[in-house]
Amino acid sequence: MGVDFEITIDSEEFKNFEGVKINYSDADIHSAQEVPAFNIQGNSLLFDEIIIRQEIICFDVNGMKVFFRTHNSDLPFDIFAASFYLLTRYEEYLPHEKDMYGRYAHENSLAFKEGILTLPLINIWVKEFAKKLKEKFSMFKVQFPIFNFEPTYDIDIAYSYKHKGLLRNIGGFIKSPSAERIKVLAGSANDPFDSYEWLHQLHQRCYLQPLYFFLVAEKNGRYDKNILPHKDTMWKLVNQHAKKYSIGLHPSWQSGDNTSLLRKEKQQLEAMGETPIKRSRQHFVRFNLPDGYRKLTEAGITDDYSMGYGSINGFRASVASSFFWYDLEKEEQTELRVHPFCFMEANAYYEQKQSTQQTYDELIHYLSVCKDINGTLISIWHNNFLGTAKEFSGWREMYEQFITQVQQ
Repeated sequence: MGVDFEITIDSEEFKNFEGVKINYSDADIHSAQEVPAFNIQGNSLLFDEIIIRQEIICFDVNGMKVFFRTHNSDLPFDIFAASFYLLTRYEEYLPHEKDMYGRYAHENSLAFKEGILTLPLINIWVKEFAKKLKEKFSMFKVQFPIFNFEPTYDIDIAYSYKHKGLLRNIGGFIKSPSAERIKVLAGSANDPFDSYEWLHQLHQRCYLQPLYFFLVAEKNGRYDKNILPHKDTMWKLVNQHAKKYSIGLHPSWQSGDNTSLLRKEKQQLEAMGETPIKRSRQHFVRFNLPDGYRKLTEAGITDDYSMGYGSINGFRASVASSFFWYDLEKEEQTELRVHPFCFMEANAYYEQKQSTQQTYDELIHYLSVCKDINGTLISIWHNNFLGTAKEFSGWREMYEQFITQVQQ
């Protein structure tokens, strides 16, 4: 809300304070003011010191889905405990099924089960909370942030044919003979994954500040198929982008099983970009709590962009704003700032099996809800979707159409 606040456990100080005040307790504290305090009966969650399965019963209030019902309160639910439950990803600390990549499966989540994954629920709650406070305290003023769009890109495979070496190209040709491959390697056609100049022109024309995440695994593997970082072309690509835009690390699949690789890849990218690296997003959005975020913090990452699903679009933490990660096991707020994304084109294409029109409609939905609650819309795209590959025909044009809508 953009409002300064203080917390007190001194009931006399609370009684005598003249201004907007919230009684978050079961105690009936009579105010010395003419206007009584705003009362919210507290759920036990924020006072617990153990992680246990919570009884979640959702109900509707003014068209909003809420839980942790309260009684004799100015809000019918405990917004603080409910927000904490969703933001900390409390449910991900409980026993759960993993998906095929060893990640927290979105089907486990409360938001998916309740059909509210596509909504930034916490931002919606905050807007309603501010409205209720204004009704009780006429002097109460809020300063919501302005809507912000952050385009981000994961560079998993920088080029389709170029700079992969003789053996990989021969193997690729045998597996899938292509005249296009021959033309690209002969220099008579552009590589179909090379969308970098097109994106640069789009960003300049629309005054966008993008963020690029580069995969720089030193060895290729089943899930790490990047152009190797020691190649001159890859070095040049990273360096050029670092001079124009912000860049971050796309930690490899291999680094998820070998922590020492994470530091090596970070150092590699810092050398290539000639800039400190503080941002990251996990390859395949592969991480588990709390270990995944602890490893990033230990490696010197301060801002992570992995909070979302690699299997479906939506708001994993039910919020469209950045926040500091709270380590639930250690009961401490960390300095790692989490930047949640709600859309990745690979989810729309591979997992949700959507057409470009269906995906465009989905993007417009996220744009609309994020604007309505003054949130931040973070999208993920890959260079291969925005190039000239036939299998992604129409996706570049659809993205450009969406960017036009963002500008309006």
